[in-house]
Order: sequence, then structure tokens, then C-alpha cells
Amino acid sequence: MELRQLRYFVAVAEELNFGRAAARLLIAGPSLSQQIKALEQDLGVGLFIRDRRSVALTPAGSALLPDVRALLERADELRRRADRLSGAGSVRLGYVNWLPPNLAELTSGIAQLHVDTWVLPSHAQAARVADGSLDLAVCWVRTTDLAEHGLQARLLGAERLYAVATGANTSPVRARDIRVLVDDDTTSWLSWNVFAGEFAHTTGAQIVRIEDGGIAGPYFFDHVRANRRPLLSSPKGRTTTLPPDLARRPVIDPEVIWTWSLVWRRDEVRSTVLAAADAMTRDVGDLGIYGSGVWLPAGDPHRQVGG
Repeated sequence: MELRQLRYFVAVAEELNFGRAAARLLIAGPSLSQQIKALEQDLGVGLFIRDRRSVALTPAGSALLPDVRALLERADELRRRADRLSGAGSVRLGYVNWLPPNLAELTSGIAQLHVDTWVLPSHAQAARVADGSLDLAVCWVRTTDLAEHGLQARLLGAERLYAVATGANTSPVRARDIRVLVDDDTTSWLSWNVFAGEFAHTTGAQIVRIEDGGIAGPYFFDHVRANRRPLLSSPKGRTTTLPPDLARRPVIDPEVIWTWSLVWRRDEVRSTVLAAADAMTRDVGDLGIYGSGVWLPAGDPHRQVGG
């Protein structure tokens, strides 16, 4: 029996729907079902009555639910107390797929920085900061996310997104003349889907819906070839080498900006966390995101009012 299995049990008990619970927990539905079955085997009792249309707690599940909630609360309190006792000089940092290249230099002498190896989408990392699993995270957020989770953000990085097209033409392409992919898998691509949807609505770019995770990686290149029109590349596509039959084209009218925020809890009081946040963002500047002809989503916390 593992604590994560107990958390899964509580999520399913509250949702009474494996699909919604899986989305809430940011795991795949089959994995959630397997973990619940394993927990039931360890406990020796059935926790849920399942059929194709509904999920309900068994009498044993209903009886155990209050005890499991109490146990998880005690575990969380133990973790918080351990952090206070032994983690005074330790800061846990999560990220999506980008970190400042000089991170170690920036935080040297300020804190013992632990970069979390559990790489998750932006919305998941922001939620982990909110629940105390992380102290800081580098992610893409909106002002609504900050309000919902009780977080604050500072600008840490910015990327000018480009389009990828077939052929050898590398000339600029107007935003309204490109297409942008939106994936049906909102567990993995929620932040990108929000960004892409607003980009298309604002500029007139065309949305192409997919369901194969091809926002980045080799499948993205297949979509470029299939569409025969330039496709907006996501930040996750930066590290993949372009095949020789495709070309990178700057996007203009407007330039498209993706920002990376450093986020932490609004009620954070630990000096090591605050010092690390300050050190990482102190000399960042505006990264050129406020010039004319630049586009950021309306909900971006670094967007100038009226910009």
C-alpha cells in the first residue's frame, strides 16, 4: 500500500468517475484503475462498485474513506514539519522543459536547490507549488491561474515562436497565414491549447485539431507535411532538429511570444525560497516582450495593460 494509492482512492471517491479522477490526478485512466485494484488487493476489500455507467463506494469503501483522509492529512503535516525542521536551506524547483542555463550560478550560495525530476505540464507544476509539493516552478501561467492557486509570478524567460513549413523558404510568414495545432489530450496539453486557442482567435490563424500528441516531436513534422501550410511550433519543439525537407520561418504581424514564469506561493515566508526567487529573476529585464508588433495572450501576467 502506498500513499499515492490512497490519494487515488480519495479522488475516485470524491468524483465517483474514473475519467474525471484521472484528469484531476494527471494520470492515465488505465493506470488509475490498476492502482485502485492493487490497493483493493492489499487491503483485502473492494472499495468501489463499477459498471459501464456508474461508480459507487462499497460499504467498506465508505467506512474507510474518513480514515484514509485523516491518514493523508497526517502525512501532509509530517511532510510540512519535516520541511520546517530540515529543509530550511533547501528549495525544491520544478519545471516543464526549460530552465535558465546559468541556474547553478544564479542560486550559488543562497540555497541548496533541488531540481525536481518529475517533469509535468505547466498547469500541473503550478498546482504542485500551490499544494506544497514544490517551492518554485518554471512554467507558463495566466493571471487566473495565479489567483486560483494563490501564487505570484515573475518573468524568467521568453521565447519567440516560429512556424515550420515544407520546402526551403525561410522568409517571414504572417500570423494569420499559419495554422496551429490543438490536441484533444488536455491532461498533457492544457496550457498549449489555451495559448493556441487565443492566438488563433486574435490573429485569424487556423486551428487544426489532433489527438496523437503531435504538438511536438516527429508527429509534429508529419502534421507539417500533411497540412502543407506553416504550423506554429511550440516551446517543446525547440530541441528537436528539423528534417531537411522542412524549414523554420519567423512569424510576424505579430511576433508570437511564449513566456516562462517563476512562481511561488503568495504566503511564502521562508527566506531561502524568497531569496532563490529573487536571485533567479533579479536581472531578467523585460526580454524584449513589450515592443510593438508583439503578441502575448490577454491573460499573460507579464502583458502590459493595454498591450
